[in-house]
Amino acid sequence: MLKRTALLSAAMTVPLTVGLLCAAGTASAREMTGAPHAVQDLYGTKAPYAPQEKPGHYQQPPKGFSPVFTENVARHGSRAMSDGADGEAVLAVLRQAEQRGALTDLGAELGPQVQSLLDAASALGYGNLSARGAQEHHETALRMEQRLPALFERIAAEHEPVVVETSGVTRTVASAAAFTRGLTDGDPALAGVIKAPVTDKNLLYFHKQPQNADYQAYLASDPDLAAVLARIDADPRTAEAAHRVVARLFHRDFVAALPAAAQVSFARSLHRLFAAAPDLSVEAPDVDLSRFLAPRDARWFAYLDDAEEFYQKGPAFSGRTITYKMAGVLLDDLLAQARAKADGSSDKGAVLRFTHAEEIEPLAALMGLPGSTEPAEPGTPYTYRNNPWRGADVSPMGANIQWDLFANKPAGGKPASYLVRMLYNEKETAFKPSCRPVTPLSHFYDLDELQRCLGRG
Repeated sequence: MLKRTALLSAAMTVPLTVGLLCAAGTASAREMTGAPHAVQDLYGTKAPYAPQEKPGHYQQPPKGFSPVFTENVARHGSRAMSDGADGEAVLAVLRQAEQRGALTDLGAELGPQVQSLLDAASALGYGNLSARGAQEHHETALRMEQRLPALFERIAAEHEPVVVETSGVTRTVASAAAFTRGLTDGDPALAGVIKAPVTDKNLLYFHKQPQNADYQAYLASDPDLAAVLARIDADPRTAEAAHRVVARLFHRDFVAALPAAAQVSFARSLHRLFAAAPDLSVEAPDVDLSRFLAPRDARWFAYLDDAEEFYQKGPAFSGRTITYKMAGVLLDDLLAQARAKADGSSDKGAVLRFTHAEEIEPLAALMGLPGSTEPAEPGTPYTYRNNPWRGADVSPMGANIQWDLFANKPAGGKPASYLVRMLYNEKETAFKPSCRPVTPLSHFYDLDELQRCLGRG
C-alpha cells in the first residue's frame, strides 16, 4: 500500500509545463475559480482530463461489503489533432496577410506557433495519443488501484483475469497500454493477469457500424439537425466574435477585404487549434495560443463546437433517441459483466474498455448522467444559458465511467448480496432518479435494483 501511494503521489507531481496546464483549465483551475463553467469550457471536448473527486472523499461501503470486481468505459486520452487542415487554413491566411504587410505585431507571432503545433502533431502522428494522454490514463489507473487495494491484491493473488477491450483505433490501444502500465507500476504482480487487448467495434465503435445506419443517416441528412446547426451558426455573435479575432491579427484594410464567411472560417480553425494545443503540451511545450483569442471569443466558438456535439452525440432533440439509443449495447455489457461476476459465471477481476467521445456522450445521455439529461425543444436551440450540457464536463479527454461491484458474505449459507457504486470521471455519481440507493444519499445500489431501474431487465 505504501508503494502504491508513493507511485501515485510521484505521478501527480510530474511537471507538464505548469503554466500551460493552468491555461488549459484543468480541474485545479476550475476549483480555484469556483466557477461551474470557467476556463475548462473554452476547450470543449478537447479539454484535458482531470479527476473530479479527491482521494479520501469517497463513501465507505455498507458494513460487511468488500469489492469483488471493477469495470470501466473510458475515452482515449489527450491526442494530436485528426489532421492538419485547420493549421494549414490558418497559415494560408497569415501568409497572404504577410505578403501584403498586413500583420499586426500579434499576428506576426501566430504563424510560428501554429507551425510548431503542426510539426509536433505530424511527428507524433495525427490522431495519435500524446504523452499527456498516456499520463492521464497512467494516473487514472494508479488512482483506481489506490481506491480498491484489496480488490487488486485479490486479483493478483487468485489470478483473476483483467480483460482489456478497445475500439481498435490506435489511440485507444495506446490508452489501454498506458492504463495497464499504470496498474502494473502500482502492483507488478498484476502483469501476469492482464490479458492482451482485444478489439470489439460493435461495443466500442458502434457509431460507425452497419447496425446503426439510421444514426449515420441522421448525421448526414436529418433536416432538423441541419436546420438547428445552421440557425446557431447564423447567430450574429458568430460574425462579431470572428471579426474581433481577425481585427487583433490583421490591419484594418486587410480585414475589410476579408469576407465575413472567411473571417468565421479562420476564427473557428484558430479556435480548434487553441483547443488542441494543451493536449500536446509535452510535444509542443512552447506553444500557447491563448494570447490570440480573447476569452469571450474562445468561449463563443467553444459553444458552437459544443452545440454540434450536443445535437450529434448528446441528448439532442426532445422526444428523439436517435443519438443515444445505440449506446444500449454498452450499458447492457456493463450490467452483464457485473451480473456474471455476481452469479459466479465469470472469474474476471476487472473489465477495462477504451473508446471514443462518440460512445461516451451517448452512454452518458442514455444513463442520465449529470449534465447529460436535458434535450432541447425543437423550436428552442441549445445554449449555455438554457442547458447544463458542456463538452468539457461530459466527455473531456480520458473521460471515464466506472462501476465497482461489492459483495457481502452472510453467515448460514445465505446467498450473497451485491452492490454497485458508480464513478463518473472519478467522482461518486448517483444513478438516474428512478434508481433507489440502499439508503438515502448513499452511492451504493443493489445490482437487482439497477437491472430494474435502468430498464435492461
